[in-house]
Amino acid sequence: MNKLSDELLIESYYKAKELKLSYDFIQLIEMELHRRSLQLEQYTKKVTLN
Repeated sequence: MNKLSDELLIESYYKAKELKLSYDFIQLIEMELHRRSLQLEQYTKKVTLN
């Protein structure tokens, strides 16, 4: 996951949730989001404006 940009990682997280992918996969993404100290709430505002 190190090669994914922050933006792509967050988009992947939302898409995985939307598609109801495996809990383990979503948890891996969440762990990487936490490792990078990314806040989903801040990004959500940017996504909804596009």
